Amino acid sequence: MLPDLLKTIDATPAGSCASLLKVLADETRLAVVAQLLEGPRHVGEMNERLGIEQSLLSHHLKVLRDAGLVTAERDGKQVLYSLAKHVQASRRGRAINLGCCLISFE
Repeated sequence: MLPDLLKTIDATPAGSCASLLKVLADETRLAVVAQLLEGPRHVGEMNERLGIEQSLLSHHLKVLRDAGLVTAERDGKQVLYSLAKHVQASRRGRAINLGCCLISFE
């Protein structure tokens, strides 16, 4: 019965919001989103600023892509990452819109 209840919770907007907040609960993923607020970035640029292993950064980018928060676009031999259009910075400063709430990076 509990798994059915969890599926019901995840199907609700509040469940979706909670899932997105869980993804963003990681400091590295928050740092990636904060960088992407400034504009699209290649992995090398983000890696240089964050100073973590590229494989770990790639893992976090995959989690963010799977959650629909980040998009990836081929740019020659590299991949250019950016915030998904529906999450893009709000007009109220450095913030992202999750639909259920705004997260500010002020």
